[in-house]
Amino acid sequence: MKVGICTLGCKVNTYESEYIENLLKQNHYEINNFNDYNDVYIINTCSVTNTADQKSRKMIHRAIKLNKDAIIIVMGCFIEANKDYNIEGVDIILGNKDKSKIIDLIAEYQKTKKQIVRLYDDFDACFEDMQVTTFGSRSRAFVKIQDGCENFCSYCIIPYTRGKCRSKEKDKVIQEVKMLVDHGYQEIVLTGIHTGHYGVDKHYTFSSLLKELEKIEGLKRLRISSIEITELDDEFLDTLKNSKVIVDHMHIPMQSGCDEILKAMNRKYDTTYYKKKIKAIRKIRPNMAITTDVIVGFPGESEELFEKTYAFIEQLQLAKLHVFPYSMRKGTKATTLPQQIAEPIKKQRCKKLIELSKELENRYMNRFLNCKQDVLIELSKEDYSLGHTSNFLHVKIKSRIPKDKMVQVKIIRNEYPYLIGEVI
Repeated sequence: MKVGICTLGCKVNTYESEYIENLLKQNHYEINNFNDYNDVYIINTCSVTNTADQKSRKMIHRAIKLNKDAIIIVMGCFIEANKDYNIEGVDIILGNKDKSKIIDLIAEYQKTKKQIVRLYDDFDACFEDMQVTTFGSRSRAFVKIQDGCENFCSYCIIPYTRGKCRSKEKDKVIQEVKMLVDHGYQEIVLTGIHTGHYGVDKHYTFSSLLKELEKIEGLKRLRISSIEITELDDEFLDTLKNSKVIVDHMHIPMQSGCDEILKAMNRKYDTTYYKKKIKAIRKIRPNMAITTDVIVGFPGESEELFEKTYAFIEQLQLAKLHVFPYSMRKGTKATTLPQQIAEPIKKQRCKKLIELSKELENRYMNRFLNCKQDVLIELSKEDYSLGHTSNFLHVKIKSRIPKDKMVQVKIIRNEYPYLIGEVI
């Protein structure tokens, strides 16, 4: 049977879809392009914004249209956030639990031809174990180490769609990373819904895990998909200082550079705290690329408060911004707040911050002109190759280099969004 998989949203979804793909292959299914005619379609959905919801609906309708007789499987956060969502033609409905049972669920549906719905009000304390041995055509492999979030930021639906914090057993994480390194992956990305909260349910710390992974022979780079500023404690900073494999790139969500808005968002820090931690990181790693998320147009964000955020970001000299307009999520506290911001104002503010991001990116990129950098090749064409440095600079080399090879280059110029490098 041919299967098409569509993955929307975060790196956790990417990992889970990769696991499902591995599982299907092991059971003699053929993985095919999602937009082709298939016997089974799987849509792993996202619900972090209204746009994500729209994309999820669009891909569900596309699958049904491609083959009305196919088995249509819809899973993930969109379904958890919209438990009453039902459309004729969807055969298996899963939330964020039982994805690892996909083979049995397909077999059950083939036998009974009755719609299967697996949605839960409580995810309990169990981490749904998954393990990947290969990661498609990627040069880096993701490892999901954690699930769930209990921060309950006032704008965010994810704690309701992913449940409380749950961690993968330390020994299983180490085993999975070792296996991936043995399969040739030089860079591993640790991911989760609240990655830095790993181990909180097991009386173990994220930093302790990092120290264990540091010992794995053959691991060249260890990347953290995202970490909250409040998790950069003394133990983590000490681990970062002494690590030879943690990369020079950290994604640390900010969401706002204004204390009034941070408080309304129910974030657990203020701008003074954020700035202090960024300064501590740069004292340890002066060349660290620090990227962040920013939400604009949150309820109550006046022009004056937006300008506070703009000025704070400019002051921090970050490497890149991921900018999102505030999106009302049903069931979250922020939907009840007064002074909701009009969409045209959100759009205008997004544009302004995206322009700032490009300026910051170019400033950061220019710091590495005429410098030597190690590049992991991810794409190899006839006349050029593409790859990333430790600090996630995207480098283009105008010669063909085998994929997955680590090469040292000299950065010779900036051709945004790439730096141009020559192999040394």
